Amino acid sequence: MPVRLSVAQGEFELDRLPKRPRELLRAWDAADEYLLDTLAEQPKLPDAARVLIVNDSFGALAVALSAFRPYAISDSYLSQQATRLNLAANGLPEYSVSLLNSLEMPEGVFDWVLIKVPKTLALLEDELIRLRPHLTASTRVIVAGMIKTLPSSVWKLLERLVGPTTTSLARKKARLIFASPDAALAVPPSPYPVCYRLENTEYLISNHANVFSRDSLDIGTRFFLQHLPSRQDACDIIDLGCGNGLVGLMAAERSPAATVHFVDESFMAVASARDNFQRAFGGQRESTFRVGDGLMEVESASVDLILCNPPFHQQNTVGDQIAVNLFKQSRRVLRKGGELWVIGNRHLDYRSYLDRLFGAHSVVASNSKFVIVKSSLAD
Repeated sequence: MPVRLSVAQGEFELDRLPKRPRELLRAWDAADEYLLDTLAEQPKLPDAARVLIVNDSFGALAVALSAFRPYAISDSYLSQQATRLNLAANGLPEYSVSLLNSLEMPEGVFDWVLIKVPKTLALLEDELIRLRPHLTASTRVIVAGMIKTLPSSVWKLLERLVGPTTTSLARKKARLIFASPDAALAVPPSPYPVCYRLENTEYLISNHANVFSRDSLDIGTRFFLQHLPSRQDACDIIDLGCGNGLVGLMAAERSPAATVHFVDESFMAVASARDNFQRAFGGQRESTFRVGDGLMEVESASVDLILCNPPFHQQNTVGDQIAVNLFKQSRRVLRKGGELWVIGNRHLDYRSYLDRLFGAHSVVASNSKFVIVKSSLAD
């Protein structure tokens, strides 16, 4: 159930996504509170002040600052959807916040830019480079995070791409970094997306800044690719949590009659998957690309095969709630006789969840680090 955030801007009911019963985690952290309290201590912002929020986890900053009609940039569909739901829960219209994905930028310059440090330093680098045209010497830039998410590399990045920094004292294990834009800095073009050639193929793989293992093929995906099924009878295959789309791309090779559907909650992931698939097949294969909350919008009993390497963290929180939610959704959308294939680290207890949902599982392959299992929807 929602929990109330009490800050100088007011009290707000906030909830996380995906929702789960008996939620123990809040939809904000101490860094959000610190940032909002610090803003309240500043001279009163004019109503016309232009405010940009970047990487808001579940809309806590956007909801609390909705009076300024801020822009909010995120790479997470779940973050954006949580913002919409939390606005509604507090009686605020959705147009109070202009939601943009991570590949979009608003027009004009901003008076305040408020950034939550993302899990991926490359994403922050890409964001700062693309933000530079929207900063002036008078723009106030504040970066907020828990101390454990603020290594020295964050400071160095800010000083290289924005300008001189100062820091706050720590409070509740949170800290703020204040950056002063320096117009004299020579800011390089963004190095993203980065590309590499997939080993043993001619495929050039493109990866935006927030894509997992963007510089090379990770060992888990390599193991999964070695054991992908060939389904000549498959009409529809989903690469669930697709990342850069490598699994779906290779599944398309092995199942030449299938339409491959790519699904992820990251805008950058789906953009990378689309680029890679279309480059590989030149528009000669049927495919779809969806940014969303897993399979929520996929028709029931419409898919023959789902391939999934589920995330075991959400932002900086480790847990299996997203994976379990994806397994439940998979059961609903599989056709009779359809299969869900899952790869995970050996220590993750995916098999017990699959047994409860599907009645059984079988091990396809395993090594010292990973296990690939499959479950079928009985005819």
